Amino acid sequence: MKKLINFALFLLMIITANAQENAQKVEVEETIQEFFQAFHDQDSTKLRAMVDPLVYMQSIAVDSVGNSKLETEEYSKFLKSIVSIPSTTKFEERLISFDIRVNGALASVITPYYFYVNDKLSHCGVNSFQLYKKEGEWKIIHIVDTRKKEGCK
Repeated sequence: MKKLINFALFLLMIITANAQENAQKVEVEETIQEFFQAFHDQDSTKLRAMVDPLVYMQSIAVDSVGNSKLETEEYSKFLKSIVSIPSTTKFEERLISFDIRVNGALASVITPYYFYVNDKLSHCGVNSFQLYKKEGEWKIIHIVDTRKKEGCK
């Protein structure tokens, strides 16, 4: 009987831990979805509030001979570029899937995407987000993306 009770308690702990992890993954995914909604709305105030003040923003570019180069952009420049897009230009970054890993206050998210300008495919790639939980709220601390024009399906 004691073994059965111990086994039941063990199962309950596993189920509880799994439910907590899943709830955190949902929170992280919602944060990324909100980021892209603010991005599409060109809402620089909301975009600024979603990140840590020390956020890093980088892109990995590949030149014509296949060499990769890491480029860093100030988040404030990114915000200025987003709000300067004319209202006549439609842009959309469509996320394909989410691979979310959470470990305590740290989360890592990989999101393949397609980027459209005026309903025409511009490029595709992968985003990588690092977030941390600060005072009960997920904040983005690092964004890295790749971009390619060929091989997008």
